[in-house]
Amino acid sequence: MMLRCVLEGSLAIYEVEMERRPYHRNCSCALHNLKGICSSASYAAFFSRKISFPKKQAWRIDCSLPIPIGAAAPPKFSSQSSLLLSDLAEELAMGLHTTITDRVFLDFSLCPTYFRSTTIPNPSTKNASAADSPLCSDPTPLGRLVLGLYGNLLPLTVSTFKLMCTSSSYKNTVVHKIFPGQFFQAGRQGRDREYGEVHLRPNLEFPRNTETVDSKAFLLKHSRAGVVSLCLSENDDDDEVKLNSDYRNVEFLITTGPGPCPQLDNNNIVFGTVLEGLDVVTSIASIPTYKPSERIRQLNDLAEFFGDERAQKGRTLWNRPLKTVYISDCGELQVARPSLSPTLP
Repeated sequence: MMLRCVLEGSLAIYEVEMERRPYHRNCSCALHNLKGICSSASYAAFFSRKISFPKKQAWRIDCSLPIPIGAAAPPKFSSQSSLLLSDLAEELAMGLHTTITDRVFLDFSLCPTYFRSTTIPNPSTKNASAADSPLCSDPTPLGRLVLGLYGNLLPLTVSTFKLMCTSSSYKNTVVHKIFPGQFFQAGRQGRDREYGEVHLRPNLEFPRNTETVDSKAFLLKHSRAGVVSLCLSENDDDDEVKLNSDYRNVEFLITTGPGPCPQLDNNNIVFGTVLEGLDVVTSIASIPTYKPSERIRQLNDLAEFFGDERAQKGRTLWNRPLKTVYISDCGELQVARPSLSPTLP
C-alpha cells in the first residue's frame, strides 16, 4: 500500500505493506514496514491505495490533486486528512484491528412541540406496538447516521449497542446533551420515562461488559468527527439506576468536530465510527443549548460544597439542547456484499 500526501508544505511518502479484509474502517490489519521520505521539491500529490483481500480481490483508488499554474508553494491537505493519516499509522503500530463487522443506523428528528413523560410510551410494558409508536406528531427529519462497529476489537460493547438498535430500545429517546465543537450524548437511563430517557426492556438479556475494565479497550482516540464511544467518564445515568444489579451502561457519545477531543481519551471506549451522515452530526451540533451564567455556576458550586443534592440535579440541565432532537428510528443494516464505503473516514 502506498500513501502519498502533502503535510504542512512537504511531500510525505509512507510505504506500508499490509493485508486487509472487507469492512475495514481505515487500512489496519498487519503492519510489516513503515518508512517515511520527505521532500519539498515535488509539487505532485495523490493518494494511491492498493488493498489485497484474502480471496485475491483488489481495490485501487487514485486521486489527482490539481495544482494551480504559477503556484508558489505546494498544496496542503486539510487538518482532517492529516489526522486520518497519523491515526492510521498509530493504529497500525499498536496492532488495532478496527474491522467493521456490523452496521447499524440511527434516524434523528426534531420535535417542534416539547414533550414529557406523559406522551412517551413505556417500553417495559407488554404492548410492544405502543412502545414503538411515533413519539412526535409533527417531527422534522434531520437524516440518518450509518455507524460501523468494531466487533472484532470490542465484541461485548458492540453486541450490547447492536441489541439496543435491533430491539428499538434507542427509538423515541432523546439527545440529552450537546457540547458545541466537541460531542453530543444520547442513551441516558433514568428512573422514569422523563424527557425521552432509555429504559431497558426486561425481556432482553444484555451481557455484562467486562471491556470497561480492560486497558486494551481504551487505546483508540477521539481524534476526529464521527467517533462513536461508550460513555464512562461522561456517563450521567441516574444514580438509582446504576445501583440496580441488572444495570447495563448503554449511553453513548458521537464526536462532532471540527477538532479532536483529547479529554475523552483513555476514559471512554471507542467502538465505532460514522460511515454516512456527518452532515446530520453537524446539524445536531448546531442546535442551541442551555448554558448557565457564571453566577449560577458559582451558586451551584457553593450548594455542592454544603452537600445540597439539588446541585447535582441542577447540573443535569446544563448543555441540554433547547430543541428536542430524538432518535426516531434505529436498526441494523444487512449488507449482502462487503464493500468499502466511499464515505469511509
